Amino acid sequence: MKYHKKKLFIENISVENIAKKYGTPAYCYSYKLLKENILKFKKNFKAFSPIICFAVKANTNLNLLKEIKKFGLGADVVSMGELMTATKAGINAKKIVFSGVGKTSKEIAYAIEKKILLINAESENEVREIDRIAKLKKQKVQIGVRLNPNTDAKTLNQISTGKKENKFGVNSNTLKKILDFCIKSKNIELKCLSVHIGSQILDHKPYGKMLSVLNKVIKKINYKFDYIDLGGGMGITYNQNNKKLDYKKYNKEIKKFLKKHNSKIIFEPGRSIVGDIGSLISQIIYIKKNDRKDFIILDTAMNDLMRPALYGATHKILPSIKKNQRSFRTYEFVGPICETTDKFSTIKNFQKLEEKDFITICDVGAYGMSLSSNYNQRPKPIELLIKGSKIKVIKKRQRLKDFI
Repeated sequence: MKYHKKKLFIENISVENIAKKYGTPAYCYSYKLLKENILKFKKNFKAFSPIICFAVKANTNLNLLKEIKKFGLGADVVSMGELMTATKAGINAKKIVFSGVGKTSKEIAYAIEKKILLINAESENEVREIDRIAKLKKQKVQIGVRLNPNTDAKTLNQISTGKKENKFGVNSNTLKKILDFCIKSKNIELKCLSVHIGSQILDHKPYGKMLSVLNKVIKKINYKFDYIDLGGGMGITYNQNNKKLDYKKYNKEIKKFLKKHNSKIIFEPGRSIVGDIGSLISQIIYIKKNDRKDFIILDTAMNDLMRPALYGATHKILPSIKKNQRSFRTYEFVGPICETTDKFSTIKNFQKLEEKDFITICDVGAYGMSLSSNYNQRPKPIELLIKGSKIKVIKKRQRLKDFI
């Protein structure tokens, strides 16, 4: 996004024009940024040509997935619904990895029927269940096992997934038991060692520690894996305090690892592909003053964007039209939902705002719409793909009659 003659633009279209034509709240995605992010990701790791499986949980919009598929990406899914969405988008089954700690028997059976690349198991019991279902279906199934490396990703506790107290993955002793079981099985093949230590990671050092643990575990169990799934978690810059992840240093760590292990790398990026492509346009309903601050009451709410309420996440907020006049009051941007946590940001020295003004909440392409709900019986926003001077509705605004 950029300002031109004091008006905020998403690609070649002003936020004001988008809001007036399509209404608010509205999710907008920049095709240009999507393309740049995918090509940049591929370039960063081109030395070893990884399989890139987009984490569907980050953004489940079917039309956006169709665009992502055009760049040759696969999909990382964690439910039958996500698997169905990925296949409906035309993503090659041999580029789909099914992750998650609680796959049901029905989901496992469906994944086997679809002949996806890998089912990444997260417990000994899950491996036995995959074996049982594979036997019933008379198919040999390729699986991975997720290792818990007990590595602190140095991120928010709510999105840290690689420490031993987290529910994800197995320890090295359990991995050895699973390996022994798989070697004896006629129904499953252990092809992949998987790991994922967290989300919104901005330091390459936890990844280095994770790879060091992987190296030791592989040596300990003495087994050759066809694939090493390193998960995702690469962070983006939400605000000025965030430093950028050094991809060159992470790349260097992986190359060092691959000198010892001749395996194909799998990545599961989500946020790093779509995080900064999304914007949420909203209109100010009321400005409510109290003794300490002004509440900027928006027509969007925590049901549309849950991250601030769920994680205490912060997103940059921009006015649709730049003005020279500043407010001497503190602004607290809030939604209309009956929860104190329904707020997006508290900002001092923001430009002076008026009721009916439009504002844009930035970097909402990941875990924005995919975490949305109908809480307070509120309909979900419209979703738009902006491509230069063109706008495509990629999901219609939900109407009350659609769910009441």
